[in-house]
Amino acid sequence: MKQLLLFITLTFALFSCQEKELPNVFVKQKSGHFVVGDSAYYFIGTNYWYGAILGSTGQGGNRERLLEELDFMKAKGINNLRVLVGADGPAGQAVKVMPTLQIEPGVYNDTIFDGLDFLLAEMEKRNMYAVLYLNNSWEWSGGYGQYLNWAGKGDVPEAGVQDWPVFVNHVAQYADCDSCKTLFFNHVKNVITRTNRYTGKKYTDDTAIMSWQVGNEPRAFSDSGKPAFAKWLKETTALIRSLDNNHLISIGNEGTKGTEEDMNLFEEIHADPNVDYITIHIWPKNWSWIDITQIPQSVDTAIIQTNKYIQDHLVVARKLNKPVVIEEFGFPRDNHKYSLDDPTTARDKYYANIFTQIDKSSENKDILAGCNFWAWGGIGRPQHTYWQPWDDYVGDPSQEEQGLNSVFDTDSTIKVIKEYASQINKNR
Repeated sequence: MKQLLLFITLTFALFSCQEKELPNVFVKQKSGHFVVGDSAYYFIGTNYWYGAILGSTGQGGNRERLLEELDFMKAKGINNLRVLVGADGPAGQAVKVMPTLQIEPGVYNDTIFDGLDFLLAEMEKRNMYAVLYLNNSWEWSGGYGQYLNWAGKGDVPEAGVQDWPVFVNHVAQYADCDSCKTLFFNHVKNVITRTNRYTGKKYTDDTAIMSWQVGNEPRAFSDSGKPAFAKWLKETTALIRSLDNNHLISIGNEGTKGTEEDMNLFEEIHADPNVDYITIHIWPKNWSWIDITQIPQSVDTAIIQTNKYIQDHLVVARKLNKPVVIEEFGFPRDNHKYSLDDPTTARDKYYANIFTQIDKSSENKDILAGCNFWAWGGIGRPQHTYWQPWDDYVGDPSQEEQGLNSVFDTDSTIKVIKEYASQINKNR
């Protein structure tokens, strides 16, 4: 009898401990800080945009890899994943990821929705949080260009962003395209009102979701489009809030680089009461902050520019009393190669600079709340310079060199991530 009582007691205690480890509350924003229950929430996360594809059972799916990588990330202290809900439009275009989710307006590839359900269910088991973005200003997942196509406004140039002036002129139409926005709003409703088939939870009740995000780097793409752009963002966040009062809402903005260098516009769109926190993205290579022929020698210049960019936007964040997430930043390997034999000493130094700032903020309970590096390569491996069906997904979209910004499981960067994530998680 005593042995039976002891067994019951130990079983109950073990069950209670397990319950405490499960994410049974939503991430909230209070007085400029993220909180989970009574604890402050600061984090190091990553961009895992292809997570729903990996979680699917169709082409591109690899649940064995997904589960292994989620376990690996969790063990290294990564507990926040920024994920694309799904790509838009027909698959097969050279610059678009596939498989896509929304094949036609309101018509969905259920395999990808199933993959997203599976991903969220597995993240919940590991006490991880997802930021789910719903649109994209870039062509690699459809986004602006696909909605313009559906609205009869033509196609993005075949070369996409490689034909920059033509691309910008085309996607700038989105700001004033009411029919595009109607199609997008319908998509938002379809996604947010979904029920996860693995957990039985409505997405609105799913604690594995941290935030709904309007899109990946939404831009006006012109000065004249700024008012319509701001109006669209405000309408979108209001719609999301009307559908879901449990989750945080974010924009996915890059900072002034995503607002035509207009800090006033940046402040305006983040002052929206339905926007719970501020995002910025930082791209030293794209913004010519490094010399790609001398990456290790120019990393210090990139760090100086990066710190200034962060501080400039923290001024607005303090004014609005909202936390900041550096949710995209990438850095190439030392010799700008895409293979794993190229060292990452410059990248490690650059990452450590950003992680140090998150660490200090967590110690001081300041408003710089977290970061998501770009991007997770994990156990995937580049197989071609540009993605071809069905290569491993390694974080860089199909229009970019595969492995350009990828963090692989064997990179020295992993040690840097684990060291800082461990310290930040202790500060909670």
